[in-house]
Amino acid sequence: MSKNNHGGGALKQGFLARLLRNQAGNALMIVAAAVIPLLGLVGGGIDMSRLYLTQARLQQACDAGALAGRKEMGAGAWSANSGKPDTVALQLFDANFGSNPYGTTGTTRSFVESNRKVTGTASVTVPMTVMRALGISSKTLSTTCEAEMRIPNTDVMFVLDVTGSMASKANSSDSLSKIDGLKKAVKCFYEALAKQDTDADCGSTPTGSNSSTAQLRFGFVPYSVNVNVGKLLKNDWIADNWTYQSRTYAWNGTTYNTSTSEGSWTKVSGTVVSDTVSGQSSCNIPADTFLQTTSSSESSSTATDGTVTIRTTTTRISNGIDYDDKCSSSSNKNKKTYSYDRTIYTVYKEQKVDTTTKTPRYIYTYQPVSFPVASLKAGGTDNSQWNGSITLPVGTGGANRSIAWNGCIEERKTVRATSYYPIPSGAYDLDIDMVPSTSDRDTQWGPLLPGAQFNRNTYENLESTNASSSMSATCPTEAKKLQVWASASSFQAYVNSLTPSGTTYHDIGMLWGARLASPTGIFRSENAATPTGGQIERHIIFMTDGETNSGVEEPTAYGIHKLDRRQTSETIAPTDPDTDAQVNARFTALCSAAKNKGFTVWTIYFGVTVTNSSSQPVKDTAARLQNCASDAQHAFTAANSTTLINNFKDIADNISQLRLTQ
Repeated sequence: MSKNNHGGGALKQGFLARLLRNQAGNALMIVAAAVIPLLGLVGGGIDMSRLYLTQARLQQACDAGALAGRKEMGAGAWSANSGKPDTVALQLFDANFGSNPYGTTGTTRSFVESNRKVTGTASVTVPMTVMRALGISSKTLSTTCEAEMRIPNTDVMFVLDVTGSMASKANSSDSLSKIDGLKKAVKCFYEALAKQDTDADCGSTPTGSNSSTAQLRFGFVPYSVNVNVGKLLKNDWIADNWTYQSRTYAWNGTTYNTSTSEGSWTKVSGTVVSDTVSGQSSCNIPADTFLQTTSSSESSSTATDGTVTIRTTTTRISNGIDYDDKCSSSSNKNKKTYSYDRTIYTVYKEQKVDTTTKTPRYIYTYQPVSFPVASLKAGGTDNSQWNGSITLPVGTGGANRSIAWNGCIEERKTVRATSYYPIPSGAYDLDIDMVPSTSDRDTQWGPLLPGAQFNRNTYENLESTNASSSMSATCPTEAKKLQVWASASSFQAYVNSLTPSGTTYHDIGMLWGARLASPTGIFRSENAATPTGGQIERHIIFMTDGETNSGVEEPTAYGIHKLDRRQTSETIAPTDPDTDAQVNARFTALCSAAKNKGFTVWTIYFGVTVTNSSSQPVKDTAARLQNCASDAQHAFTAANSTTLINNFKDIADNISQLRLTQ
């Protein structure tokens, strides 16, 4: 029995051991137990991926809508054009989000504007798939977004045509003259960028503000025949002597104007008696015994002014009797008698003094004359103070005359060429960055002094007694260096001071626009970076209402073209078309130079509609301006003031950088 009991226990123990070691049933149990949590993990991953993709797409669509709406709004109002900015925002949202992506439903989106900032909100319901097994049927996602225009550190240099034609209207239906349209456009541009209100009606009142860390500066170069920049320069940058087509008044050393004054005879000594011999029986006049001797002497003197006075003293001595050669008769009691007159001289001495005055014949010589102009320099702590006039001996008879200086300049050394790109090495006038040297007059500028300039009809020097009048010249409103304007009122006061006058020289405007704004030129210390070292985006806005219009007989930045011939052949008198070609060639080269320096160049051709039937000069000017601009999108035409104002607003919108702020 004990054997049987022992054998049964061993059998039971072997079964349990085998059962313990057998995992087939256990794996099934484990898998069954793990199905529910595994289903949650896998399903959650699938649904979470969908939620993530939907959230990203929702945010992208919101951002796109906000950006598009703010861009469409530009400098205008959110409600403008029947709420078009809002419409554009919604359209861009829909285009980016699509129609029910990933099976979503219940999409909502809206955009509002406040203080120039566009804010969007959006939501959508995402259906769950596997997660439904856990009782989660859907999930609602939402997002917000913001977009606004933010100004980076920005310099804007306005180069503005203020020639005489700007006083007229662009067309008869325009409500403003071109100069008034320009003033309004510039003010609206300022409102759009600076967020400050001016006296111009720009359609809406600026709201919001720029970042306190951003620097926004504006500068101006009004131009016509010249630019008024001289008093912005340091004294050392203007030469101490400058040559003008002027005149001198002097004596040639040999020619006189002569006048003679004859003196009267004066008794010195002796006697002279006149009487009548009467009672003569006949007319028997004795022979004269009169005898007269004459002698003369001469003396002369010369005054300090060169006047010569010659005195001729004549002496005559008369002696004897001088009988009249006629008798007179009378009768008394039939007796006829005769009488005659006589003059008895007894050593009678007389003298007279004749005076001859020889005045030096002073004449005007019309010719190039070098004058000292250093007295215009007034020094000052920054060596850039100036006097407004200078005294030069160009008046009538060589008298001193006070000559006003308004601030316009004559350019430094140039070269004669037909093309100026690349800019020739000797063309210092076209060098935007060259700093003048006091030891090299070729690198310095001179003051434009039309009051000291005289035109003449010949290239050669001209001698004349004619005291002709000096010349006059247009000098525009003084240019302004780049600056942060203290207030809208100061900005608009300057803009309001612009006055149209003069002819059209585009090159001098572009030259000084680039020169005043260059970060590597004469004002590099002011322009290279912000006070905190920040980088600056630089823009030149060049606006004109017409083609080049030069004149060979007017004082310019290059003298009087007909006489000075600094740009054209010395041997041939230039014509207006010759100097027009020079202006255009130089302008083209300067546009390229400005763009190569990193300026974004915008151009506006005002007062024209360019078509196939336009005149060739208009077409050429339009092409030249388009080539001057940074690209075709930076070149505008404006047929009237309204379009001009919109052009300036468009430029302001483009200069402002559209940014997402949330």
